[in-house]
Amino acid sequence: MDQLVRRQATDRSVGRVVDRPAERVVETASGPCPVRVAAEVLRRPVRRRGKELEVAIFEATLDQLTSGGFARLTMEGVAGAARTGKAALYRRWASKVELVIDALDSTLPRPSDTPDLGSARDELLHLIESFAAVVHSRSGGAMHALMAELDQEQAELFKDFMAQRVIEPTKRVILDILRRGAERGDVRPGAVTPMVADLAPAMLLYRVKICGGQVGPEFATELVDEVLVPLMRS
Repeated sequence: MDQLVRRQATDRSVGRVVDRPAERVVETASGPCPVRVAAEVLRRPVRRRGKELEVAIFEATLDQLTSGGFARLTMEGVAGAARTGKAALYRRWASKVELVIDALDSTLPRPSDTPDLGSARDELLHLIESFAAVVHSRSGGAMHALMAELDQEQAELFKDFMAQRVIEPTKRVILDILRRGAERGDVRPGAVTPMVADLAPAMLLYRVKICGGQVGPEFATELVDEVLVPLMRS
């Protein structure tokens, strides 16, 4: 009889619920249930702060912009994807327009001085290849989705950003390449003009906006060799 009582007591202990101060965990004879523990961990809020939280918010913004477009992007959706509170977003960004601009600004590469590669042709190719690669990146996909969707009124909101952040800096770098080439002798002085510098960013925007982002690996070479080099040397 004593053995039967002990066995029944042991059987009742299997699967019992144990209350603890911080959590309620289901135990089996071998310890806490792994599935239940994992579920509890996943439900706990992720407490990100500072730069880590900002990166998570920007990534969620670009992902939602790419998958659903600007019209469907919401502050609530971004907060949920970033696993933070909506108030954390509104403390810094008053609207989704401001949030999208900051997300793009933080992730798009900044045009920088192209190294002296010995020829204007190689330097232009280096610069344009780097921008063609951006088209296929997360920020490039988000930019493409944004540009494909915006109507004229909405486009005004982002026009200044595009000009100041992408187009004008790119033109300045191209002009520097052309000036260096003119000093070197592989660019005619008459080609060192804003009009020639406009061609590369204009063609990139045309391919993305009008041609649906068709910027393959051969695009940079074709643009340089078939358009820019003849202009620089004729």
